[in-house]
Amino acid sequence: MTTTTALLLLALSATPAPAAKAPAQAPQLKTEREKTLYALGVAAADSFKVFNLKPEELAVVQRGLSDAVLNRKIQVDMNVYRGKVNELATSAYGDRSRAALVHFAKEKGAVRSPSGLIYIPSREGTGASPGDGDSVKVEYEGKLPDGSVFDSSRKQGGPVVAPLSSGIPCWKEGLKQMKVGGQARIVCPATLAYGATGKPPSVPPNSTLIFDVELLGVEKPAAR
Repeated sequence: MTTTTALLLLALSATPAPAAKAPAQAPQLKTEREKTLYALGVAAADSFKVFNLKPEELAVVQRGLSDAVLNRKIQVDMNVYRGKVNELATSAYGDRSRAALVHFAKEKGAVRSPSGLIYIPSREGTGASPGDGDSVKVEYEGKLPDGSVFDSSRKQGGPVVAPLSSGIPCWKEGLKQMKVGGQARIVCPATLAYGATGKPPSVPPNSTLIFDVELLGVEKPAAR
């Protein structure tokens, strides 16, 4: 679950602010604070897109948020429904992740392994392929099915060198199919990534992960 989602769910269950009247119409964005608050709404929307809400369902969500923030009576028992919110989120992320696997499996050149991993080469390398004991030097970007980036080597300052054995199962399986100089997309079902637990706060439960990877080098383990 993302940080924004967590904050919004906290707002629904935390001690609300003093009562206040809701605006009769959508406010104009005149001040920097108003524009920033509007941006807060836009940022929050990213966390709700996974639910594929219909307009009438979005109105129900807005009602819950307004009731909590404006100190109105909460219409459900949050001791019961807080857990149901998490269940709904987990189910929604799972649905989107399964849809992503179907989508990427249809891409040109995609190869789906027995494990469920989808490997889509974009440039074949000419160098060595990594083995179990090797370290790899890679540039990579990891995305969720909604396109949001949860990890990137560039955010860490450039290429990353790490033991192949330290990665999640699909990372190891996918990189073994590459050769130095190659580029590929490695699509990981949740069972080969972080599973039903996810990796809070960046990776929700049951998430398919999409890695765009360039293999820059392979380093053999040091001789003992």
